Amino acid sequence: MYVCLCTGATNQTVCEAVARGASTSREVAAACGAGRDCGRCRRTLRAIIAAASRRDTAPSH
Repeated sequence: MYVCLCTGATNQTVCEAVARGASTSREVAAACGAGRDCGRCRRTLRAIIAAASRRDTAPSH
């Protein structure tokens, strides 16, 4: 799914940037361009970052 139409960044592209350490929408923009232009996708970027953070901090069974 496209997350950022301005740059053509997909959910996978953003997830890969987050997996490499991007933890803010600015860091994602620097890593892959998503969120750099009009900013309409920044809410989605923050949701992806938050979801990744929850996965990282979830207790493993």
